[in-house]
Amino acid sequence: MKRKLLTFLGCALLSGMVQAGGFQVNLQGQKQIGMGHAGTGLALDEASVFFNPGAMSHLRQNGFQLGASGIISKIAYLETAPGNTTAKSDNPTGTPFSAYGVFGKEESSLKFGLGVYTPFGSKVKWGDEWIGRYGLNELELSAIFIQPTVSYKIGDKVGIGAGVVYSRGGVNLQRSIPVQDQDANDGHAELDGSASGWGYNAGIYFKPNDKFSVGLTYRSKVNMEVDEGDATFQVASSLASRFPNTTFTTELPLPANITLGIGFTPTEALTIAADVQRVNWSAYKNLRFEYGAAINGSTFTENARNYEDVYIYRLGAQYKITDAFALRAGGYYDNTPVQDGYLTPETPDANAIGISGGLGYAVSDNFQIDASFLYISKEERTDLSDLSGGIGGTYKTNVNIPGLAVSYKF
Repeated sequence: MKRKLLTFLGCALLSGMVQAGGFQVNLQGQKQIGMGHAGTGLALDEASVFFNPGAMSHLRQNGFQLGASGIISKIAYLETAPGNTTAKSDNPTGTPFSAYGVFGKEESSLKFGLGVYTPFGSKVKWGDEWIGRYGLNELELSAIFIQPTVSYKIGDKVGIGAGVVYSRGGVNLQRSIPVQDQDANDGHAELDGSASGWGYNAGIYFKPNDKFSVGLTYRSKVNMEVDEGDATFQVASSLASRFPNTTFTTELPLPANITLGIGFTPTEALTIAADVQRVNWSAYKNLRFEYGAAINGSTFTENARNYEDVYIYRLGAQYKITDAFALRAGGYYDNTPVQDGYLTPETPDANAIGISGGLGYAVSDNFQIDASFLYISKEERTDLSDLSGGIGGTYKTNVNIPGLAVSYKF
């Protein structure tokens, strides 16, 4: 029982924070979302701060952009044995956002930019009645990246750029503990902490002619350090000495991304984009958590994750019906980094297909509105092994994501 309780505690915290990186939130620009989130090989707008700092120097005007999306997700669970118990998550709506600014002197080859965006985060709520309550009741986590950026245009065809990233985030995870009081009520654990880390984003953009462009970017790994997080427990008084309220520390790597993008403009009205993105999830091998006091007899937990590096393939297009009105469509295929045996209710991940659409309308020469909608369907996945303290069974996830952005150019 002692080992089982420690496994529950360690895996709950580990999986929750891994979802902040494992569930990578690819919603950094409304135009790009409408095109399958492809944009590394294009100089579309201020979101180039994120997609390719090298393309920033090829933007014709200075400008600001503010956008947000609403993540409406549902996860269904089926216990395959012995009781065929079912459950559905009751997730609150997630609201990732992005804000960008790009500016430089007229006709200058040098541009400066600033991006504030949320590339990692999740909200999951299963409640305290379902069969997997010892793995998770609910989880809320976020990571906000702040990225000052500089870009330089070399001649008319090449742009290079780079930015420093400071990340700030937080996690709140709650779960039931498999120990009961005199009224047969489960114990309860809450883990709450903040994290921070540093990284960088760099890119190069090449446009040899009016019809073709290519971009390559690298977003570095960010080690998020959780220092002095709070671990609090509610258990029967007879067990209080085994579950003291204490602190925890750990270091959690958010993976590096390498993306190659191509842009093709066969006519003035049509733009086609394709990206191939490699996500270096193999950074997640083992994570160790140190506690300020012994929890059920141990001052640390350590668990294997063994995530795999994966690729995401993206394709999208934009068609300008008029100078003011544009339609967009796209899609992508995202491979899961979670191997068999490591599926958990915090990250019930599977290979996913994303289908998107969008539109843009220029209200004036300076002001524009862009909207997008993304539907994500993850494959149904059954995992009955228990290498990571997960809840064996079958999971199916569907996500609807509407989004809106406004931009002003000057």
